[in-house]
Amino acid sequence: MVKLYDGGAYLVNGTELVPEQEAAKVEALTGRAADKEEAKKGTIAYSIMSKHNTSGDMSKLKIKFDAMTSHDITFVGIVQTAKASGMEKFPIPYVLTNCHNSLCAVGGTINEDDHVFGLSACKKYGGIFVPPHIAVIHQYMREMMAGCGKMILGSDSHTRYGALGTMAIGEGGGELVKQLLCDTYDIAYPGVIAIYLTGKPGPGIGPQDIALAIIGAVYKCGYVKNKVMEFVGPGVSSMTTDYRNGVDVMTTETTCLSSIWRTDEDTKAFLTKHGRGEDYKELNPADVAYYDGVVYVDLSTVKPMIALPFHPSNTYEIDELNANLGDILRSVEVEATKVTGNPDIKFSLTDKIVNGKLQVTQGVIAGCAGGNYTNVMEAAHILKGKSCGCGEFALDVYPSSQPVYIDLVRKGAIADLMEAGAVLKTAFCGPCFGAGDTPANNGLSIRHTTRNFPNREGSKPGNGQMAAVALMDARSIAATAANGGILTPATDFVDDYEVPEYNFDDTVYKARIYQGFGKGDEEASLVYGPNIKDWPEMSPLTDNILLKVCSKILDPVTTTDELIPSGETSSYRSNPLGLAEFTLSRRDPEYVGRSKEVDKIEKARVAGTCPCESAPELKEVFEKIKTIPGNEDVKASETEIGSMVYAVKPGDGSAREQAASCQRVIGGLANICKEYATKRYRSNVMNWGMIPFQMKDDPDAFEVGSYIYVPQIRKALDGDMKDIKAYVIGDEIKEISLYVADMTPDEKKIVKAGCLINYNRNR
Repeated sequence: MVKLYDGGAYLVNGTELVPEQEAAKVEALTGRAADKEEAKKGTIAYSIMSKHNTSGDMSKLKIKFDAMTSHDITFVGIVQTAKASGMEKFPIPYVLTNCHNSLCAVGGTINEDDHVFGLSACKKYGGIFVPPHIAVIHQYMREMMAGCGKMILGSDSHTRYGALGTMAIGEGGGELVKQLLCDTYDIAYPGVIAIYLTGKPGPGIGPQDIALAIIGAVYKCGYVKNKVMEFVGPGVSSMTTDYRNGVDVMTTETTCLSSIWRTDEDTKAFLTKHGRGEDYKELNPADVAYYDGVVYVDLSTVKPMIALPFHPSNTYEIDELNANLGDILRSVEVEATKVTGNPDIKFSLTDKIVNGKLQVTQGVIAGCAGGNYTNVMEAAHILKGKSCGCGEFALDVYPSSQPVYIDLVRKGAIADLMEAGAVLKTAFCGPCFGAGDTPANNGLSIRHTTRNFPNREGSKPGNGQMAAVALMDARSIAATAANGGILTPATDFVDDYEVPEYNFDDTVYKARIYQGFGKGDEEASLVYGPNIKDWPEMSPLTDNILLKVCSKILDPVTTTDELIPSGETSSYRSNPLGLAEFTLSRRDPEYVGRSKEVDKIEKARVAGTCPCESAPELKEVFEKIKTIPGNEDVKASETEIGSMVYAVKPGDGSAREQAASCQRVIGGLANICKEYATKRYRSNVMNWGMIPFQMKDDPDAFEVGSYIYVPQIRKALDGDMKDIKAYVIGDEIKEISLYVADMTPDEKKIVKAGCLINYNRNR
């Protein structure tokens, strides 16, 4: 059972929940009246954020982090941006892992060129370099960096180490650049939601089952959006820390800001085992703590779960799905037609119903969610002495780090998996972001990874190839494999098995990881491959702007994977203009051409050519603009011209700043939406110098190809930004009202400067 409280609540002595409307009970339990404002300071989250806040004002946080991490899709751009902004060294421990582009690349940057660049950056600026195949980003940070009371920032959305007492946040690269320049992470104090756990997971129930049950309950209603999830209650101690890590990493899929868990002796044992016992301290809420909401979870009631395509919140109990296969799968097929937007692409799930049961084509256990020691050990136990069969179904397993892999080998789990027909691979995140194990056309893959967005499995709808992913726990994936690919819950295979204690061996880390923090060499050179390119110049914001609508997306949610596809496109990750060619390619293939035409006009304007000469149609547009009262003297040569994307709710998913930078480098100047799906995408938009407009009305006033004129935008950014007049220039001029949600003073300066790089150069 997962239940959401209607309103806030007090937690008394860590076990008693008192709804806010029954606050009088607090006095009966404690002998003192409830004090909401004081009780807000009683959360674990408040105690950690207050120690990292440098503003002196807890309502407006300016956070300095203890450490940072990036992987090889993001670290080149971050180092390049920080270098262009004046960075001389890494001021805090900065871990560069190489777990996303470990495969051979075709068409873009050779992967090893990025890895060589990363190592050279660690030598020059004093960083920590984790080579390919050694560990996935979040497993390394759990093993070697996270600790109780710390805060860590990562350029990956699944930066979550709450189960180890660390508040970790995933953001776009621009926020990491600010830390590298000794600036701060600025944010209003977030709401804190209690995730109250009681009971104990039953046999065969894994962390993915718990996580999916929570995600399914909170995502659609936005219950924890941009808030901190604080895991409390007696149920926490019913799970090992390794198990908790598997639940915690999935909190990203709720759209929360961060997570934190109460700690106990098992947390201490985990840190001690990894040679960092001194990083433990007990974290618990105060005797009376106030939460802005409560998600009540009875762990004993959770059953094996599945998240069907195309989102982790599309959840069902596996037994419920098996009992209603036809009806439920047909609803997903309807969704698939909306996802592809192409009637020629046929994707079906009901054709996989064989003798009343669902036949899947592939299983994958991988990455920071699935590749943990406990998950793989339990999967190996279920498959011991069994066979995946010699049919279409195949199973791949990626342990999350070499130390995990080593212990799995020593305990015989790897042999058990291999004898069953599973293929064992090294630490790599590919199956999670679309660069590994792409299923066959019309295939259905079940995965213990973090996401199942459209095309996240690597299929290419533009080429007519469509497949899909359902998320499940490693235990149920192993049960399905043992049943020849017939969807099967792990509860069908449970016995009294207990996972043996994990033995951590860091020999490979000592042998292969470059530990350079505090040892930077200013004289060392960065090593560039031929396709590692600098960022192009971007213009500062002018007083008046003219936007051309280059894409209009009316889907309920637009993911970052749709804004800039992952997988094969990331071979251009170190070439901003090369990567930008794929912007919206899976959703609106004509967008790039439209935006680049606008960019040509703007670049010509900056070089001194009047926009009306570059694009004769603009002559009539500016003549109409001059009829708007107060704009009689507007000059085309002084009006910045950029492209604009309208989407209802953009930015769900990845923290990759390329979702915004790719728009910007080919002429993007603004987004307009009803709301932003995540704080991190909106931050990326601002860090790349684009204006994060919103509008309450439906976008009926404009279409693709329309021009929208926004006068006095710099002045508007200095105001309350609640009603920004804009004008759609067509046969008639239509006035529309835009607004911008709160921005910090620095964010306003960044947008005015044209991007974070310009802002830092100006300083």
